[in-house]
This record gives sequence, C-alpha cells and structure tokens, in this order.
Amino acid sequence: MAQNIYDDPKFLAGYSEFPRSRDGLGATSEWPAFRALLPGIADKRVVDLGCGFGQLSRWLGEEDARSVLGIDLSEKMLARARTETTNPAVTYARGNLDELVLAPDSADLIVSSMALHYVEDFGRIAAMLFDALAPGGQLVFSVEHPIYAARAEPEWVAAADGRQAFAIADYCVEGRRVTNWIVDGVVKYHRTIGTMLNILTGAGFRYKAVDEWKPSDEQFAAHPDWKATELTRPMFLLMSLTKPARRDS
Repeated sequence: MAQNIYDDPKFLAGYSEFPRSRDGLGATSEWPAFRALLPGIADKRVVDLGCGFGQLSRWLGEEDARSVLGIDLSEKMLARARTETTNPAVTYARGNLDELVLAPDSADLIVSSMALHYVEDFGRIAAMLFDALAPGGQLVFSVEHPIYAARAEPEWVAAADGRQAFAIADYCVEGRRVTNWIVDGVVKYHRTIGTMLNILTGAGFRYKAVDEWKPSDEQFAAHPDWKATELTRPMFLLMSLTKPARRDS
C-alpha cells in the first residue's frame, strides 16, 4: 500500500497553507505551462490522477468535459474536493495509484499534477494508462523534476564564482527517496527523464512535448527573487504523450 501522507493531520495542515492549496490553480506556478499542454477538453472523458483538493478536476468540468473522475488516496483531501464541487459531471473516488486499474478505452484524456513521483512501479502504471486511453487519447502530467528530486534533501551550495549553485548527487541512482517535507519520512521515487520517456514510449505512447518548467516573464516580474533559484535548476517536469489512433482498416 502506498504511503498515505496526505491524511496525516500535521502534513495536511501544512500542505493546506501553500498558495496552490489555498488559492487554487491560479496560484500554482506551473499551471500556465500545464494548461498549454492540454488539448481541448469539451466532451472528453477525463481522469485526474492524484486529484487532491479537486482544483484541476473542477476546472476540467468547467471546460465542458463529458465526465471527470478525480482519484486520490487521501480521504481527507477527497472530502474537501467533494464539498467544493457542484458540477455533476465531476466525481471522485479513492484509489491507490500503485494498484489502480482503469477499464480499457475508458478515458480520452488522463491528467496528473505532481503525483506520479509517489508511484513506485512506473512501468506498471504507464502500461495501465495506455490501455485505459481510447485511441487518439492523451496523457499530460507533471512531476518533480528529476534534477530537483535526485537528492532526498535538496541543497544549495556556494559555487567557485560566488554564486549559489544547486547540488546534484546520485542522479543516475534511481529509486526510493525518503525526504523531510512538512513532516519527516515522506517517500517519493526518483527516475531520470530518459527512463520515464523510454518506459512511456515502450508502453506504446507517442511523445508529444516535454516542458522543463521555468517561470514566465510575468512570473519573474511578480517574483523577482525567483531569478536566483528558478534559472539555476528546474523544479517541475511536464510531459504530454498520445496513444496513436487506430489505422483505418
């Protein structure tokens, strides 16, 4: 069973104070980049993996998705998502992404925001998601960038030229990382960009786009202090892939 850290009262209280939790998608720094990778939503059957408080699921509903199924392991996050959702096209279910099985050809679009780095077996979920998508369907997801996530505890160090540099170690050593983030002992899984792309294309997906996120000019204007960090290392990795459409017989 995957670690259910989001139902830990201390963790949930701390996470709830982040702007992305408190103020929705508009306060999520990588949201404009994520949105740019999405296809048209109208009339699509959408699955939102790791839906959390449901902000993305509700937005998808507002964009006239035929149906949106938000899946998360946290009962407490799902309870808030249900409370804040009024669109009958948006529903929620509890699910463990390490074991989740979706019906074949049951979705036209699968999205996941900052959840798949908690999944241990990336090959299993990649194959399952490929089967779950209808031909021509799309997978769009974000994770912690592997450069950021390679070390269990990210660290800034002084470079020889006096600037701050981001310390990278064990990038090619993939696997379990235990970090202290809000609470101690949060388990995540590090894998390289190459590993993710090779697994996804090996499952049958066709590569569409990758975004190694950096702030926009507007975001830098609003947060000038970000230039000291966000131009040195990427924090988020976003990917868009498609399931090839069936050829006409």
